[in-house]
Amino acid sequence: MNALDLLLTRQSMHALQAPGPDAAQLDVILRAALRVPDFQNLKPFEFVVAEGEGREKLGALMQQAARASGRAEEDIARAPKMPLRAPLVIVVIARAKASKLVPLFDQRLAAGCAVMAMQMAAFAQGFAGVWRSGWPMHDDNLPALLGLGADDRIVGFLYLGSATKPYPPLPTVDPAAFTRRL
Repeated sequence: MNALDLLLTRQSMHALQAPGPDAAQLDVILRAALRVPDFQNLKPFEFVVAEGEGREKLGALMQQAARASGRAEEDIARAPKMPLRAPLVIVVIARAKASKLVPLFDQRLAAGCAVMAMQMAAFAQGFAGVWRSGWPMHDDNLPALLGLGADDRIVGFLYLGSATKPYPPLPTVDPAAFTRRL
């Protein structure tokens, strides 16, 4: 698959199963994340990989955060199962770095680009995945449970594995509907 085909055919898949990426494939995925645009080469991100029992640990932290945040009982009960929806979950964190030149917003954009690069690298290797957000990403308690600082943010949960069903046809979208010229 060439780079343009990859960019033009990538899509998210929520229905995931084993196998997920092995150690060598995960290494490629993580290396792709380290190649994103990153002014001043700050590498303002961290990747928390949860696979195997790590997914259960992540689910327990999500449940603890849900309780501490006073979320609905449904969310509290569902939280430990959330990371089990894929064989591999990568929590992508924007780790703030002190810089007089690179605003915090730019650093968070770089971390967001890292999520996309990882999903593309997984897709290129034949895996499926989805970049999830939801309440855990915006929760006030989960970052502390993950050891994050005050300016650090979770920018996404990348769920990776093998698709359990075929991808739906890609819709045709006209770029003109989203473009204007000056």
